[in-house]
Amino acid sequence: MTAQPVDTAARERLRRWTLVLGGGTADGTEHPLAGRDAAMDGTLSALYGKGDGPREGRERGAGLGASAPSVARWLGDVRTYFPSSVVQVMQRDAIERLGLSALLLEPEMLEAVEPDVHLVGTLLSLGKAMPETTRETARAVVRKVVADLEKRLATRTRAVLGGALDRGARVRRPRHHDIDWNRTIAANLRHYLPDRRTVVPERLLGHGRAARSVRKEVVLCVDQSGSMAASVVYASVFGAVLASMRAVSTRLVVFDTAVADLTDRLDDPVDVLFGTRLGGGTDINRALAYCQSRITRPSETVVVLISDLYEGGIRDEMLRRVAEMKASGVQFVALLALSDEGAPAYDHEHAAALAALGTPAFACTPDLFPEVMAAAVEKRPLPIPDTS
Repeated sequence: MTAQPVDTAARERLRRWTLVLGGGTADGTEHPLAGRDAAMDGTLSALYGKGDGPREGRERGAGLGASAPSVARWLGDVRTYFPSSVVQVMQRDAIERLGLSALLLEPEMLEAVEPDVHLVGTLLSLGKAMPETTRETARAVVRKVVADLEKRLATRTRAVLGGALDRGARVRRPRHHDIDWNRTIAANLRHYLPDRRTVVPERLLGHGRAARSVRKEVVLCVDQSGSMAASVVYASVFGAVLASMRAVSTRLVVFDTAVADLTDRLDDPVDVLFGTRLGGGTDINRALAYCQSRITRPSETVVVLISDLYEGGIRDEMLRRVAEMKASGVQFVALLALSDEGAPAYDHEHAAALAALGTPAFACTPDLFPEVMAAAVEKRPLPIPDTS
């Protein structure tokens, strides 16, 4: 008789189901875990297993417990068995489910974690509770995340927004010494005369003085309440990128019930982030009042409000300020979040009120943000994502 071939695909499916269901005697698969799979299952059970962890309402089991050494070992196991994207999710769940924030105050713990945007938000929320012995390690973690984000976002932001600024700076009837001959020739190639071996420039494009006269003003007004942590991180990085562009004057304002202007720190987004204080209430009206008072050229200004719109200040005044800014020529953009976290929670009533003023509020991913800013600069409809 010929031996039946082993169905490797079916075996792999069984293995995965066993890991999902827990690998215990009651999982129904009758497939025991051994070796690396058993170790992976133990790592998952420490976080997600029944009765594990010190959360109230659970029995104390074989979870992570509350000791730094056991958590450090667990973090090492996670990084051994899972890819970086999964590690970040599991770290976030461990912090939220098992209340491990306090352990992040220890430098040894920070050195063991996988840095990501959510970890930065957690560190910033610890604020003054962080001892000096941990602060430098925390800054190193934050700096690594910021550097990775800048590498991912900066080039595309400068290219997309720079193109929009460049198009706005072009002059259709430039003086002779302001003509941009490279662009002019490229724009008129269809008018090439072969017999004369020349291009007839029916349309002249200029640069120089005009480019300096259309310098745009961008105001990022960012809610730093606890739910906006990821948005604060991304806004700080984008603020630094925008501040590095000569054709843009950038102001970064963060707020809760107080308002802080962090514009003078934009050369280093890490300093910006450590200048924030996540948590507290929200007074959007007060923040917009400050931003409005700093606008000197409304028709050349873009104000970007990044907030979940849970207003603790004076609602009617907030809406009046938005209407006044728009009437004066300001391009006003309302983002419910600037992150990759999916649909955010937000105040639907205030979002509807802004939409009635001609300012739809929507969540924006970091990858979409350059297009949103380019559209605002060029005063064309914003690329609002379809959430239906």
